[in-house]
Parts: sequence; C-alpha cells; structure tokens
Amino acid sequence: MTEKTCGITGDAFPDPVTYGRSLPKFCANLLVRDVGRSLPFYRDCLGAALRYADDEFAALVLGGTPLMLHRDSTYATHPWAGDLGTGALRGLGAELRLFEVDPDALAASAERHGGTVVADAADKPHGWREAFLADPDGYVWAVGRPI
Repeated sequence: MTEKTCGITGDAFPDPVTYGRSLPKFCANLLVRDVGRSLPFYRDCLGAALRYADDEFAALVLGGTPLMLHRDSTYATHPWAGDLGTGALRGLGAELRLFEVDPDALAASAERHGGTVVADAADKPHGWREAFLADPDGYVWAVGRPI
C-alpha cells in the first residue's frame, strides 16, 4: 500500500491531534506487522468501515467503535520495540468480541482475507453461536450471534 486512502465519509481525514482528541473513552489499537496485509481481514471479513489507511496506520470503525492498526515500526522508540521484532504470536490471552454477526459466514470468509479459523462456529452453552478467528498477526476474534 503506497497511497493514502480516505474511506467511507468522503471527508478529509483529520490531522493526528484532532483524530486523537476525537476518540471515545474506549477504543482499540492493534500493532501489526503490515497494515496492508491486515486490512482485508478487518474490512472484508469482519466488515469494519475504513476511514483512513496508509503504510503505517489505519483508522477503522467496527461495531461503532474506533479500531486503529499501527505498523510495528511506528513503535520503534517504544519499550515494546524489541519484543515486536521477535515474530511471536500477538495478543495471546486476549479475546476480542464482535457480536450480532454471522459466525458461519465470517469463518467461511476468514482465510480468503488473510485470517485463520481457530475454532469453527458452534452453539455455546451461554446462548451464542460463535466462531473464533485470528487475524494475520494472531489476534483472536470471537464472532457470533444469539442462537
């Protein structure tokens, strides 16, 4: 990905300070090896709306919540920089959840968009049908809907 892209709104994406100050009390930021490789999973599989993307950063909206992807290199001066370069699985022990979506359809779509099916869709005792999908960096998403 070499061009800057502005997504769904048609408006110019705000400068970093304005965008940062616009974020709600809760949102998510995931560090990824390659923003361009990750975007198809988030946009085309999970259905996130793309607001902006370049080689280093993407701003999306998923389920009404801002979701950011930052390329590892943007954390070059961060204490995590050394660990990010090891190639270790990301997010182990954290589970991100997206509900009110069809887990069977998303599981069927995941691998076409750079993801992996960790667990096929199944009915769970808590009343949801869920599948577990991993993005290209290993972040796991539980996706589903009520039975």
